[in-house]
Amino acid sequence: MHRKMGTFALTMTGLGSIIGSGWLFGAWKAAKIAGPAAIFAWIIGMIVILCIALSYSELGAMFPEAGGMVKYTQYSHGSFVGFLAAWANWIAIVSVIPVEAIASVQYMSSWPWSWAKWTHSLVQNGILTPEGLGIASVLMLIYFFLNYWTVSLFAKVNSLITIFKIIIPGLTIGALLFVGFHGGNFTYGHSFAPYGWPSVLTAVATSGIVFAFNGFQSPINMAGEAKKPGRSIPIAVVGSVLIATVIYVLLQVAYIGAVKPAMLVHGWDNINFNSPFADLAIALNINWLVIVLYLDAFVSPSGTGTTYTATTARMIYGMERNGYLPAVLGKIHPVYGVPRPAMFVNLAVCFLFLIVFKGWGALAEVISVATLISYITGPVTVMTLRRTGKHLYRPLCLKGLKLIAPCGFIFASLTLYWARWPLTGQVLFIIIIGLPIYFYYQAKKKWQGFRQNFLAGVWMVAYLLVMMCISYLGSEKFGGINVIPYGWDMVIIAGVSLGFYIWAVNSGFETEYLLEAKKVNKELKDRDAAMTAD
Repeated sequence: MHRKMGTFALTMTGLGSIIGSGWLFGAWKAAKIAGPAAIFAWIIGMIVILCIALSYSELGAMFPEAGGMVKYTQYSHGSFVGFLAAWANWIAIVSVIPVEAIASVQYMSSWPWSWAKWTHSLVQNGILTPEGLGIASVLMLIYFFLNYWTVSLFAKVNSLITIFKIIIPGLTIGALLFVGFHGGNFTYGHSFAPYGWPSVLTAVATSGIVFAFNGFQSPINMAGEAKKPGRSIPIAVVGSVLIATVIYVLLQVAYIGAVKPAMLVHGWDNINFNSPFADLAIALNINWLVIVLYLDAFVSPSGTGTTYTATTARMIYGMERNGYLPAVLGKIHPVYGVPRPAMFVNLAVCFLFLIVFKGWGALAEVISVATLISYITGPVTVMTLRRTGKHLYRPLCLKGLKLIAPCGFIFASLTLYWARWPLTGQVLFIIIIGLPIYFYYQAKKKWQGFRQNFLAGVWMVAYLLVMMCISYLGSEKFGGINVIPYGWDMVIIAGVSLGFYIWAVNSGFETEYLLEAKKVNKELKDRDAAMTAD
């Protein structure tokens, strides 16, 4: 891979991934679930993501490889749990691409101009019609070709788009706060949290907050192209999360204040928009903002779609390197330095997701749950490697990670529970889909080393089953049958997940894959030493 991306480009990659369709729909969806208290949902989401992102930052700095997010757990626990984590992570990321295309079409469907009446037939009841699917397909092809020729083109285009994506939310926040702010909306009906505080937690998991922050992974997956990964990756990851949090919280405040009080008669959960911020701008007669928002409805999602098209190709490349996929998918174009066969596979999968789900909300929920499964392995992996890879070169060695890592695991487990039953039960299905692929490649290897790898990953299978049971038996506030009452359910989740974290860390061993990864680590050490000497 061509190492041409600096700290700014990587930060823009992360920020560009986070500020996609999430900003166009997230504030509306969070307010529907939690009312004005949705503001706190974004802050809680940031805390959860930062604890996880810090673990991955240390890993990304140690192993600056293309598609690193699908490889790290294999280094610490072997192929079985490595595959489960990689599969869940890839499913979560590749499905973002059609989501971004859907978001653009959904905003397009509410164009207010007389000459654009034909766009109103693109979406019906939140689902894309055949015409809408056609336009979304064209958008995905544009994302594809922006990445097809070179990493440099991607980096330049993405940085420009991301700067634009920061300016437009800023203009939206300023306009709504200045023109149509109703302070009484925050306590309408004499309640800041009209649906209770459990709804705030559900909003973290299902309103698009986890889905939005998921973009922190992009700088890590692009680490193979970073000039100075040890310095750039942590700055890009943490910086993009913090900047995005400020933007999202201000957007949530602006949205809550801009809704006309008359619309709140039947509650926040009965406010339905096809294009939330554009519809508010139309209601407030901010015509210039309407035009800007409809333009950005293509730019923001397209920037994220373009970024994820790049990162998912690196993930397929990484999974091939792990031995899970055909060798052809690991081929890098000799001139352009991009994994083209992997890009074609991802494009086909994107079309499949587009045809099956067709709506932003449904697909965003599934993505969030799949993402959380991959998140739990980061804290486990980084602490396991501190035991099994003591002598590895660590450009970034975070202080306090012994506390941050288990907190990240517990927070991810709680967020998974907050996603509500039966959505949490769908996680097992997502994992099962990929297992035949794993067993097929194990059979090709004549099951060599399978027993040790399987035993090192039993904890994850047990964890998923236990989490499903607790979700089903848990509080009715989170979709369960109320055998475990509210309050005690989260205490049990915290205690159980801590036990699984300890089990998981102690299950790791010095795998054969870690021995191979040490070569990458040594090359990084030698390169950093040479740069320091110069």
